Amino acid sequence: MNGVYTNAPGAGTVVNIKRPGNSTAWITYKAYPGHFPKIQHNTWHGIAFSNGASYIQVQGLEVVGNNANITLAYALSQKTNGSNPLTNGSCISIGGSNAYVHHIRILNNKVHGCGGGGIGGAQADYVTIDNNIVFDNAWYSVYGCSGIGFLSSWNSDNNRGYKMFITNNKVYRNRMYIPWIAVGKITDGNGIIIDSSKKGPNGAYQGRTLIANNISYWNGGSGIHAHDSEHVDIVNNTVYGNGQTPELKKGQLYAGYSSDVKIFNNIIYAYSGQNANSNTKNVNVTYDYNLYPKGAVIAAMGPHDIIGDPLFVNTSIPDFRIKPGSPAINSGYYWKDLKTDYLGKTRPAGGRYDIGAYEYQ
Repeated sequence: MNGVYTNAPGAGTVVNIKRPGNSTAWITYKAYPGHFPKIQHNTWHGIAFSNGASYIQVQGLEVVGNNANITLAYALSQKTNGSNPLTNGSCISIGGSNAYVHHIRILNNKVHGCGGGGIGGAQADYVTIDNNIVFDNAWYSVYGCSGIGFLSSWNSDNNRGYKMFITNNKVYRNRMYIPWIAVGKITDGNGIIIDSSKKGPNGAYQGRTLIANNISYWNGGSGIHAHDSEHVDIVNNTVYGNGQTPELKKGQLYAGYSSDVKIFNNIIYAYSGQNANSNTKNVNVTYDYNLYPKGAVIAAMGPHDIIGDPLFVNTSIPDFRIKPGSPAINSGYYWKDLKTDYLGKTRPAGGRYDIGAYEYQ
């Protein structure tokens, strides 16, 4: 119910989920109807899943970290301190070392202000992150965090279909200000990242990951990317004005050191002279049916990619819907597994799929 729920002194988590549900009886942690509870913390996690927790849904909550109580000067003074929860705490942590959690849904939450990651899954399987708003995270941690991410996904079974979903999220202003302690430089602060799925706890991840209908903008690193990963489909997203960190220049939306990645139907908006994408040490990575603005630097381009003005409604608000006459309309590829857009409206609305997170109606 309404209220601000905080961690007890010395506690590592506000909500620590250890008890599993099962496939016929999921456990849901959610806002009471008409209420807007807030989980606010200055420790390691707002919400954490551990001990093999499974068949859990978290829905309609606000999770807030400790950024408002930290100055950049203080965070810089802690740049070699990996044991400080005031700067390193994350909002929602799904799994971690030897936790082996699975069948987790994170739905309709507002997640912001964490020095560490916004919503992160590590060594987990069957995770859905859908319809969340994730912003102002990753600022002060020494661990190289991002807004939403999957790290080293885990095979709980042999299913090779879609098991991991990042869909219909709005992700913005996530950024690193403190170097990653392992290498001494800024590396991440992405909107969305799939990281190291080739190196899961029981081998390379065999399931597919779908990243679709997300809006990712003004992040420090990329809007969306796959790093050292495979079996990833990045479809019908809108990314805009990312790469706010000057050191990070690989692009708005891309794959690197990856294989079996399909990048289709995305509006990939880089400012003039800025990298829209990159194609470093990839195998079987396909870019196609994407829309890029004039002046963007494009390292990899498919035969049906388009260069033109997407005609956004208003980028200052921002409102990334497209206006009549946009070259994104009816220019996309028919992606049979994606039937709706960011707003839940039917795809396609016309004869063909549109490009980007919004289907023009």
